[in-house]
Amino acid sequence: MAENEAATTELVRTSTATCDPDEMAEAGTAPGINVAPGHDDDGWVVPPPVRLADGSRIQLYKDGEALRAAMEAIAQAKRRICLESYIFASDDTGRAFADLLARKASEGVQVYLIYDSFGSLHSDRSMFKEMRRAGVSIQVFHPVLPWECRFSWRPLNRDHRKLLVIDDHIAGLGGLNIGSEYAGSWVVPPSGTKCEPWRDNGMGIIGPSARIFLRAFAHMWRYITTGGRISKAELVENVRGFDVAPAAADEKGQVVDVDEIGVIASVPAVHAPLPAFFRRLMSGARRSIELTMAYFAPTDGMIKALCDASRRGVRVRLMLPEWCDVHLLVVAARSFYDRLMDAGVEIYERRGAILHAKSMVIDSRISILGSANLDYRSIEYNCEISAVVHSQEFGKQMSALFEHDVRFAQRINPDQWRHRPLRDRLGQWATNRARYLL
Repeated sequence: MAENEAATTELVRTSTATCDPDEMAEAGTAPGINVAPGHDDDGWVVPPPVRLADGSRIQLYKDGEALRAAMEAIAQAKRRICLESYIFASDDTGRAFADLLARKASEGVQVYLIYDSFGSLHSDRSMFKEMRRAGVSIQVFHPVLPWECRFSWRPLNRDHRKLLVIDDHIAGLGGLNIGSEYAGSWVVPPSGTKCEPWRDNGMGIIGPSARIFLRAFAHMWRYITTGGRISKAELVENVRGFDVAPAAADEKGQVVDVDEIGVIASVPAVHAPLPAFFRRLMSGARRSIELTMAYFAPTDGMIKALCDASRRGVRVRLMLPEWCDVHLLVVAARSFYDRLMDAGVEIYERRGAILHAKSMVIDSRISILGSANLDYRSIEYNCEISAVVHSQEFGKQMSALFEHDVRFAQRINPDQWRHRPLRDRLGQWATNRARYLL
């Protein structure tokens, strides 16, 4: 316990220090088998990093390239590695990460790992024991088995966050867990075992802005090691003043944008901050809303905000999965199609891969990217983390990524949708009524 408290104190203390940013990799073409269609390259070109007002650089990643970037950053770590993941699989990709973390710990680097007990339920426990023997400090979020809990047993509340912080000035987050379905061939060469391709988003941050993500990790570590209210793991920073309108004026009185980044590290709550923030941004949208969502079963208030925006002339487009690992959530999403399309919302279903990304772009200026889905589990049961980026340059990159997905998606035709079978209508109606249980 003393070791855990010392680690917590050190994490909180250093999360407020300052440092200089390093360089990011240059732009190039992103190959990889974990995209569709195509075997090695789906035509996506990696955009250049975007500089923020504080000198930080942010990099947009697509699919498994985010995990390869994470591996490269971990390999170069000098002082500290903080990794948090809902799923830490014991497949080839997971073991590659585990071996690297163990090696860095044996070299004297401080390595902290948080994984979710339920998300990693099928992972080989011996892998975590080997990391501990090498010196990795590991905490398990809310053990599934009651007798393994040090504090209260809360089996319904899960840590769905995906976060990496390296040497206090490099951070990464998104929708990718540690596993082969997310990495494709980016981390280890493909083996004879095949898995379905997964489509996901991630981002990297280098520079002072990485500190807010270190604080998010420190809050979660403190909650796990000391117990108490789960609200201790919450962090909402640098997003209160975010608005769709430009944020400042230059010396000539011209209105300009201030490029900056914030974080919403939410915890289970009936009145979680992320949905209200989403609705506020939707209400302020002037030109466009582009929403990519793996699990879409939102509140009625969120649906109303999307419909209201469309009716006042905003182009609202949704990118949702044609199929996914939780079929009922596809059914739940489709239960809203009639209402949304009646308001003029464009709906696309991503084909050829399991869509696992969670992002939103407002007016190609404000972007939200992270682990949070628009469903009741993310809002009321899970701990989630999302980055909020106020940058027109980064927003244009996010919009370009949405357009890229449109190439591999089918737009839902309203007339054809209204003539779908009665059994589909009944199933969607029933799932909609029970979506808060999903």
